[in-house]
Amino acid sequence: MAEARALVLATRNRDKVSEMRKLFADLPLGDLRCALDFPQLGEVEETGTTLAENALLKARAVAEATGLMSVADDTGLFVDALDGAPGIYAARYAGEGCTYADNREKLVRELASTPAPRRARFMTAMALVDPQGESGAREHVVEGVLEGEIIREMRGDGGFGYDPVFLVPAEGRTLAEMSLEEKNRISHRAQAAAAMHEYLREYLAKNSQRGARGSA
Repeated sequence: MAEARALVLATRNRDKVSEMRKLFADLPLGDLRCALDFPQLGEVEETGTTLAENALLKARAVAEATGLMSVADDTGLFVDALDGAPGIYAARYAGEGCTYADNREKLVRELASTPAPRRARFMTAMALVDPQGESGAREHVVEGVLEGEIIREMRGDGGFGYDPVFLVPAEGRTLAEMSLEEKNRISHRAQAAAAMHEYLREYLAKNSQRGARGSA
């Protein structure tokens, strides 16, 4: 029987790690780790112009440094009234070193004169890089999208980031008003993770079969 593979989540964001551990919990992995487990890893400069490019940059860097399969994601918030801003810069919208609150407050200020509905969407690109894959490396990218609206007042105390001001009209609630389980059923990251989960399930099964044949 082939040895179960380890997977590294290429993030130091503990909120993301918590979400992803739940979403990937049933995969046949020998170990599920994150960038926090590898103090030697440096920061990856996100120089891509798209979410997919940035996700691949992070996954490649961690896979190369650890020799393990790596999954990285990049998420953006795209607001129609702001011509798509903050877009791929959502995490640092209010500047380097900013907090979640700083970003939310800047977004609400920018939309102060915009009437409802202030349509927006969260988008996540998630990339897998396997340095032991066929041809020396295996890469795969999936995406998830969640449509919504930006509201001016914060609602809910769950989630993180822009969740308290991101209203999901079909639910009548913000992401911060949902439990983690509810959010994981509909969120952009959950959609991308579900697609990656399905891909990884099949990929790990094929990898296990190849390993079993190789050791026979």
